[in-house]
Amino acid sequence: MITSSPTPLRASRETGRPPVSVSFEFFPPKNEEMEKTLWASVGRLAPLSPSFVSVTYGAGGSTRERTHATVERLARETALSPAAHLTCVAATRDEVDEVVRAYKAAGINHIVALRGDPVTGVGTRYEPHPDGYAFASDLVAGIKRIGDFEVSVSAYPEKHPESASLDADIDVLKAKVDAGATRAITQFFFENDVYFRYLDKVRARGIDIPILPGILPVTNFKQASSFATRTGASVPAWLLRRFEGLDDDPETRKLIAAAVAAEQVTDLVDRGVTDIHFYTLNRADLVYAICHLLGLRPQADGVPQAVAV
Repeated sequence: MITSSPTPLRASRETGRPPVSVSFEFFPPKNEEMEKTLWASVGRLAPLSPSFVSVTYGAGGSTRERTHATVERLARETALSPAAHLTCVAATRDEVDEVVRAYKAAGINHIVALRGDPVTGVGTRYEPHPDGYAFASDLVAGIKRIGDFEVSVSAYPEKHPESASLDADIDVLKAKVDAGATRAITQFFFENDVYFRYLDKVRARGIDIPILPGILPVTNFKQASSFATRTGASVPAWLLRRFEGLDDDPETRKLIAAAVAAEQVTDLVDRGVTDIHFYTLNRADLVYAICHLLGLRPQADGVPQAVAV
């Protein structure tokens, strides 16, 4: 059994900083090799006592069974607090409600509610299922009707690719909050000013739930650029220059990735951020190193402490 205590961290006496809370996203494995990688990563990161760990849900519900199995195993075999992703795509309300009730029966009380990508692929027109939840706000309301779940939703500092404007996108976030969302997790970004400008706009609209910055450590620049293109996140020129010429040099690329991610998260913390969500891509080493730089330390009893950084 992988153990991890959810005991809150204490602020470092040396820095006087408040404790930093972290959470991690994983995706369900497709085969035996990927399963080994996932659970090795969970075992590596669990001693840092994340506030929660989430498990993604494939397009069109394509990983529904694997997501459910992964979340249930996390709940059964670890002391972590798992959150299950759930989308509206390609399912009736009854089918989605059945999944929600199954999570409730399994003791899962945290769901990440997402509209989901079109069945026909990113960049194509989204068509709600005629008998399903049309949008994430509808899904949030449906989840809350079934039980007193903690519901996290997505937020887009550079707007969702399908939104007409950032203001319109914040309207969508407001609808999700009004429906009962208790936390938002942002799409990844590489410029921290983008996040803070967005946060100012969100707060000005009266949205006061936690808005966790989502961080994607860039171990593979081409892959990260592809993700950014699909999600509407910008890739700054300085980041391109940092990875330039390293396509065939994975060791140096890894060092650069660590430096870039460390700069980003330490700047967030220095500017007052106390909750950070990591998109791990089921790889633990770089995320663990960043958490170490933030001052998180596992102890022998599994309870981490914050130290000077």
